[in-house]
Amino acid sequence: MEATEFRFVGGRSSLDLIATLGKRHVKPIERLADSAAAEAWLELAGVLPRGSGARVSIVQLGALRKLRETIYRLVRAAMTGTRFEPSDLAALNAAATAPDLIPQLNGHGAETVKWNSRDPVDAATSSIARDAVLLLARVSAKRIKECEGPDCSLLFLDESQSSRRRWCSMDRCGNLSKIHTYRRRKPQG
Repeated sequence: MEATEFRFVGGRSSLDLIATLGKRHVKPIERLADSAAAEAWLELAGVLPRGSGARVSIVQLGALRKLRETIYRLVRAAMTGTRFEPSDLAALNAAATAPDLIPQLNGHGAETVKWNSRDPVDAATSSIARDAVLLLARVSAKRIKECEGPDCSLLFLDESQSSRRRWCSMDRCGNLSKIHTYRRRKPQG
C-alpha cells in the first residue's frame, strides 16, 4: 500500500483519521506526509466538500496530526479502561470548538449548495474533533476494536450485531487471515 492510499474502515471520521498513520506497531507509515495529502484525505473522508479548493497550511497539517495522536491516545485509554490524560481532554475539547462548515443554498437544487466558513480546513478539523468527542461519550469502548491482522493497527467501530468483528476489513486483513489459516491446515505434500 502506498503512503498516500487512505483507509476508510473505521466507521467514524475520527477513527479514519487515526488510520492516516499506518502500521503503528511495526514500521509507521505517515499518510499525511504533506499539505496536499491532508487536503486529499479531508475531501475523501467527507469532512471537506470535494472540489472545495481549500488549502492546508503547514500549521494546519501539524494541528491535524496532533489531533490524530490526541484522539488515538484517548481512544486507546477508553479501550483499556484507563483514565484520560487531562491534557489530551483539553486538547480535544479545544479542537472541537471551531465553527462548523455552514451550508448555504445559492440557487435551485443540491448542486447549488456551497459550504462557507472563515477557514474550511479549521472547520473540517473541528468536525473530526467533535466526532471523537461524541464517539468517546456515547459509544461503548467495547465496540472500538483494533484489527487482529498481525501487521495492522487500524481501529474500527464494531457495529455488528454480535460484536464479533475481528478485522478492519474482510477484503484485506480478514482475507489474509483466512489464507494463512488455510495454508497452515493444508497438508504438506
